[in-house]
Amino acid sequence: MTGNRFKRRLIAGETQVGLWQTLANPITTELCAAAGFDWLLLDAEHAPHSSPSLLALLQAMNGTASEAIVRLPDTGMTSIKQVLDLGAMTILAPFVESADQARQIVAGTRYAPEGVRGLAAGQIRASRWGRDRDYIHRANEEICVLVQIESGRGLEALPAILDVDGVDGIFIGPADLAASLGHRGELDHPDVQSAIDAAIRCTMDAGKPVGLLTLNEALAHDYIGRGCSFVAVGTDASLLANAVDGLAGRFFNRSVDEAGY
Repeated sequence: MTGNRFKRRLIAGETQVGLWQTLANPITTELCAAAGFDWLLLDAEHAPHSSPSLLALLQAMNGTASEAIVRLPDTGMTSIKQVLDLGAMTILAPFVESADQARQIVAGTRYAPEGVRGLAAGQIRASRWGRDRDYIHRANEEICVLVQIESGRGLEALPAILDVDGVDGIFIGPADLAASLGHRGELDHPDVQSAIDAAIRCTMDAGKPVGLLTLNEALAHDYIGRGCSFVAVGTDASLLANAVDGLAGRFFNRSVDEAGY
């Protein structure tokens, strides 16, 4: 089993810059991985993924410098098991709102007796279909569990979640957090920014790594400067959309709204 570079660097406190993948396409993922980002987030929650399509993205990243993080479609045991069996070593669990939920997620990533992950090591890509006989002995320590805080309830439970053994880092979801606080679409609202700042402080005071996604480059640098150690600075979809809109606008002298979208 190869070691989890992302987890090692996370524990060491190194800054790791990432890019979100929402297009669910192995070609664009391969292209983005070749850019040299520390990690790519493969979004199985909102992107149109099946297990085979997610597998194709993981394969597209083979041999690149970028580490894969998979955002689960949900926090059920089956989803966790299938993603790990495909070979993912770092997962992001969405919408975590309690310490009990966090404990169940961690248990789903661990083989017994530490957890409840089903053992089928001879039949899965993660162990190279049984060729890696050390996989079942090393997986528990190499798997990295990130949990996403994106609601008011999640914020309230954050101190308890941080105490859960096996939670390796906290990821803040600004968009859903803003909606939960009554400010849907208003990421710059003072209440939202205050909540994000409080979550960052709480996580760092507990000695745990914290990360988030922002498309604002200045804000990304600010978060990194404040100690956020894994920050996503863009998405494949937004990069393509901005480039295409800009090119079309320069040739047709029109805005996106004028184009009828």
